[in-house]
Amino acid sequence: MTAEHHAVVVGGGIAGLAAAVSLVQEGWTATVLERERAFTEVGAGLTITPNGMSTLASIGVDAAVRRAGFRVRMAGTTDEHGSWLVRLPRAEATGPGQDVYGIHRQDLHGALLTAARDVELVSGARVISVTPGTPGGARARVDCRGAAGATSYDADLVVGADGLRSTVRSLLAPGPVPRFSGKSSWRGIATDSALVTEDFTVRWGPGTEFGAVRIGANRVYWYGYTSSDEGRRRPDEKTAALHHFTGWADPVRPLIDRTPTDQVMRHDVYDLAPHLGTYVHGRVALVGDAAHAMLPTMGQGANSSLEDGACIGLLVGRPVREGESLEVALSRFDAARRPRTQKMVGRSRGAGRVGADVDGRISIAVRNSMMRMVPAGPAVKAGASVLAWRASH
Repeated sequence: MTAEHHAVVVGGGIAGLAAAVSLVQEGWTATVLERERAFTEVGAGLTITPNGMSTLASIGVDAAVRRAGFRVRMAGTTDEHGSWLVRLPRAEATGPGQDVYGIHRQDLHGALLTAARDVELVSGARVISVTPGTPGGARARVDCRGAAGATSYDADLVVGADGLRSTVRSLLAPGPVPRFSGKSSWRGIATDSALVTEDFTVRWGPGTEFGAVRIGANRVYWYGYTSSDEGRRRPDEKTAALHHFTGWADPVRPLIDRTPTDQVMRHDVYDLAPHLGTYVHGRVALVGDAAHAMLPTMGQGANSSLEDGACIGLLVGRPVREGESLEVALSRFDAARRPRTQKMVGRSRGAGRVGADVDGRISIAVRNSMMRMVPAGPAVKAGASVLAWRASH
């Protein structure tokens, strides 16, 4: 391999760092450009499912995540009063195919940052233009502006990992835009872990989904995903959340109550529409939310971003290092990632229609009755195609 194999990754979040680490593992050099002044991750918690854990193992980060996070058991779904709609058998929820961890987003990001010790990290770099180049021809170029002025980076590969409102995507594929889901989500970290066991249970109520997961010895991440007008905010989101969840079974309101007021966050929820026709433009590949932002209803946003990052190394970095053309490698990446992730986007929308989108007494009663009639086995199998994905060497 020669020094010409250099990648520029735009975005220093989960997808971008995973891509950079994977490329360096395959013998490339990589520069990550982050528009913020520091490499940090905004957010609360998340669950890493078996497909995500496989990805982390492929880039050597799984052990750090196991230490920082908390292994949980996928227990099933109840109504707002705690009555089971779907309950997963313990054997199916704790087997080797259910390697699931709750973790704080900052802890996951920190583990990826530690693994990126051989990556050049540049913060405060705001991208202003991208020249995609041509595989087998002109190299790509990324122009950015920072505190020191304008800087240009030439690259054999550019990875656009700059999130939902991606600058790279808007410059190269301006059609798709963030689409408001009609939902917003409260999120917080409660410090009373005695309220929640290792079971991760989702709760459905009128137009709302609530979930809580252990993310460490003394921390519980919770979220409340509910119908809302876009941009609607309240002076005290904690009080608003407590009011909204009046009448819900424990531990919903106690978890909210044990979260510091200034740490109860609320954000509107979007996905990307319409689907991109390709994730590849010249020497540029889009990954993560920049390519396929999805609703949180399947818990696959971060996991699919990790998959993308690993595949940049496995499907592009390695074959090119071994002599394959970049054009062929990028075509393979697009063929592997686009159908899978766009299916995830659609299934996440579908999960929302069955769950948090259902409102009204009669609609809820019908949905709940139908859910209770479905055996747990098919529910497990329905998610198998998503969770069974493994990073292949």
